Order: sequence, then structure tokens, then C-alpha cells
Amino acid sequence: MQRQLEPEVMDSWQEASEYDAMDFTEVNTAFAEEAVVLGPPEQGLVLDVGTGPGRIPVLICQMRSQWQLVAIDMAQNMLKIAAQHVQQAGLQEHIRLELVDAKLLPYEDGIFDLVVSNSLVHHLPDPLPFFAEIKRVCKPHGGIFIRDLFRPEDEATMNAVVASIGDEYDDYQKKLFRDSLHAALTLDEVNHLIVTAGLRGVQIYQSSDRHWTAQRSWTSSN
Repeated sequence: MQRQLEPEVMDSWQEASEYDAMDFTEVNTAFAEEAVVLGPPEQGLVLDVGTGPGRIPVLICQMRSQWQLVAIDMAQNMLKIAAQHVQQAGLQEHIRLELVDAKLLPYEDGIFDLVVSNSLVHHLPDPLPFFAEIKRVCKPHGGIFIRDLFRPEDEATMNAVVASIGDEYDDYQKKLFRDSLHAALTLDEVNHLIVTAGLRGVQIYQSSDRHWTAQRSWTSSN
């Protein structure tokens, strides 16, 4: 099945609020739990690329209170919702929200101990600059944890995956999910991009019936 792009930025209030209303508690918690294991054991600076409504950095900070996080997105309405979640959790001193393009990061080379990103790659028409920027801003032996959907091989498989998410999602939310699956990459495409970007020591694997993961552990050689 050919890739069919969706808008790079979900920046209408409806899109942002509908996305935030979807219950990703289980997958977000699993993401955060796996991410913190890959970061430094003590203090660290972490970048969350494509933070959306900001629920993942809140979870990460609740698990690693000694870390500082920079959470970025290109959607202003997503960041407005994220600011509410950060404030509700009382984490304003630990999480900095910034309106930033993931393909052109305004940060110096090798500054972050851990870079995480959840469900961003499928939004990017050309994800290579994103992976190249991750390589640039992450410390040479810093942690990396990237997860996203992968594109089903045919429409029948895609229909089955969409049907599996349950009746608690309305038609609009199911459409968002379907569009995301159609815009996602295959595992082979992800492998090619990471190799091309020069990211070393990254393990790439299928982590569920609909997700791929790319990860690398932080090491003390920083």
C-alpha cells in the first residue's frame, strides 16, 4: 500500500482537542516507562520531539524528577493543551514547552542526554531531516527512543487495525487514526532513514501489531 500523506501539523483546535480526548493512557505510560530506562540514571536534559498535548513529558517527569525536559511541537493549539497538563501536574519548573520545527532544531550540537519522540514521524513528508537533527543534538552516546505507527501492507489489514481500536472512539477519531496509518512508514523505510542519517547503535524493531520502535541506551561514556 502506497504512503498517503496527511497534514504535517494538526493545528486546528478541533484536531488538537479531539486528539487529546483519545485515551492513550496505556500506550503513553508504556512509552514513558520504556523511555526512562534508556536515559541517564541521575540528572539529564531530555528532548521530546512532537510532544502534542504534552502528556508524555509529564509522565516522564513524574518518573524522573531529577530530569529537565524540553518539549516541542509545531502546533500552537497542541502546546496550549500541553501547557494546561504541565500546570495541572505542577511541573512548570521541569518542562519547557517550545514552538519548534522538528526538522530544524534551534539547539546546539550534542546537548541532550536523551531524545524521545512518539507518533511524529508519520506526519513528516520527508522524515530524513528529522533523523539527521536527532543525531546532531543528541550526545554521541545519548539515549534515543522513537516510536510510531507502521503502514499496513494492504487496505484490508488497515481496516482491521482501525476496527480494533474500539467503539469508544467516534468516527472523526477513527478517521484520524486511519489517516495516520496510511501516512506511516514501513519498517524497511525506517531502517533506511536511520542508516542514511548516520544514527549508530540504534535498535529498530516492530514493538506491537501497529508500532515500530527505534531505541538506543544512554551510556556513561558521555
